Amino acid sequence: MKAKLNYKGKKIEVKDIQKCQGLKKFTGLMFKKKEDAKAMFFDFKIPGRKAIHSLFCPEFLALWIDDGGKIVEWKFVLGKSVSIKPKKKFSRLLEVPLNKKYFDVVRLFLEGEEKSLNTRGTSKNK
Repeated sequence: MKAKLNYKGKKIEVKDIQKCQGLKKFTGLMFKKKEDAKAMFFDFKIPGRKAIHSLFCPEFLALWIDDGGKIVEWKFVLGKSVSIKPKKKFSRLLEVPLNKKYFDVVRLFLEGEEKSLNTRGTSKNK
């Protein structure tokens, strides 16, 4: 499976995704080795602000997505957390492991993070 997403005017294609259904909806990336892990796709019937966790998971990029394929929020999940909840409602979630297979996707968000860090604390009057 693959996903085509929109973020800030950029088209992003994520390949080699595993759709999570049944019991997989509860385990996702749990107990996966970082380099072997595949991106996990969750589709929820009712949009909301469901919490996720990162216990027993490799580090990953969480992409919360609306019905139209637009990324409404994203976050690098780097540590073990019991509850990670976005501010906005979503109907789909894509967990992208931080491994070589998904480097091009992760890089787009790293570049955005780097740009925002470089602009913090700067004044327009300088």
